[in-house]
Amino acid sequence: MTPEEFRRQGHRLIDWLADYQEGLAERPVMARTRPGEIRDAIPAEPPAEPEPFDAVLADLDRLVVPGLSLWRHPRFFGYFPANALPAGVLGDLVSTGLGVLGLSWQSSPALTEVEEAVTDWLRRMLGLSAGFSGVIQDTASTSTLVALVCARERATGFSLARGGLQGERRRLRVYVSAQAHSSVEKGALLAGLGRDAIRLVPCDEAFAMRADALADMVTEDLATGDLPCAVVATVGTTATTAVDPVAAIADVARRHGLWLHVDAAMAGSAMILPECRWMWEGIEGADSLVVNAHKWLGVPFDCSLYYVRDPDHLVRVMSTNPSYLRSAADGQVKNFRDWGVPLGRRFRALKLWFVIREQGVTGLQTRLRRDIANARRLAETVAATAGWRVVAPVPLQTVCVRHEPLGPDGAALDGEALDAHTNAWVEAINRSGAAYLTPAIVGGRWMARVSVGALATEAGDVEAVWAAMREAAEKDAAAIVAR
Repeated sequence: MTPEEFRRQGHRLIDWLADYQEGLAERPVMARTRPGEIRDAIPAEPPAEPEPFDAVLADLDRLVVPGLSLWRHPRFFGYFPANALPAGVLGDLVSTGLGVLGLSWQSSPALTEVEEAVTDWLRRMLGLSAGFSGVIQDTASTSTLVALVCARERATGFSLARGGLQGERRRLRVYVSAQAHSSVEKGALLAGLGRDAIRLVPCDEAFAMRADALADMVTEDLATGDLPCAVVATVGTTATTAVDPVAAIADVARRHGLWLHVDAAMAGSAMILPECRWMWEGIEGADSLVVNAHKWLGVPFDCSLYYVRDPDHLVRVMSTNPSYLRSAADGQVKNFRDWGVPLGRRFRALKLWFVIREQGVTGLQTRLRRDIANARRLAETVAATAGWRVVAPVPLQTVCVRHEPLGPDGAALDGEALDAHTNAWVEAINRSGAAYLTPAIVGGRWMARVSVGALATEAGDVEAVWAAMREAAEKDAAAIVAR
């Protein structure tokens, strides 16, 4: 493809993306394809000769888009917000088009220094002190893994320089609540700690970790000869957006020398709103934290901000220094290859830089406040409707609801029958294409999560999903009674 052909096809592709964005509301939210349908439509053998680029673009419409669940649709209320502001899309395009890698500062100085600037911008936006230093990772899963490896090495006095965990006599312990994201367990496994290292701390009635129970468990483990290593607190859990008491947990961590990592992957974006910062009161006592700018903030995936209080410790744990990457500037600059797992790093900072500059802090704040207000109005409406219940607090933009109808015998539906009803009406909505919800288990029973936060979602879309929820739930409830 010549530069001129690239220019022409690039214009077409931008037009295609703009048309796609404009037409989202008319498409079904969830993909309706059968398993294997797309794969079967793609030839088994690669093309021996070049194909016209027109054919590639045509297959976007023919094969790709029909097989997508549309995360940017105004009636996408599943999982969590995962937005792609147009400015960020353009930043990602530039990053890919430049084709540079951050192996070291010298390999592309702008890649490192723009990242330094934008991570510091976001630190200020979040109200964090200058005691934190930031780096962009790919996902919160990687950030949590890095945090647990750092915790492991602090607890063991840098076992990596000796025999590693094989030389440790004491069993390391990591403390999380049952509401913590599955990436914490995965991170502990990848850090070599093993599944038995994970201790589940009981939660309170709001599904937040109990700091008193944490303190008791740490004391018990010390008494049995185990080695408490780290605690992962969550601000905005995946299922319910529950908020762990960071200040109280930080006090326990400080008393016992535990590494405190705070997972604020989704909810961290809300900390650009001063009125939301109560949710992570005590955050300055954390050793590390993660905020996914590629979720609610609106930066295209992947862009996970990992902040650490002691970057020297991080570098000591993660650093390698082969001769072919050394330069005369090394003593004066940051080499972000030593701040995470990969050696090669993309220019992720560009899309964050583009988004913050194009939106401004006030533009980002306005959108998040809109989503919070829409979620709270929905929660109030659900709570005031007979047969419906809000099953968890609503500190942010996710509303957890359950329809609890009467069964054939006139008694309230419960147990497995209630679970089946919940999953049936959620599936009916999703299959209809009218909206997309994701169910989850809380308190031992299934419920429906309504996660507000797509870029285009307005009050009317929230009202529409509520109407669809009532219709689907009442239809299934009537069918249960009629059986």
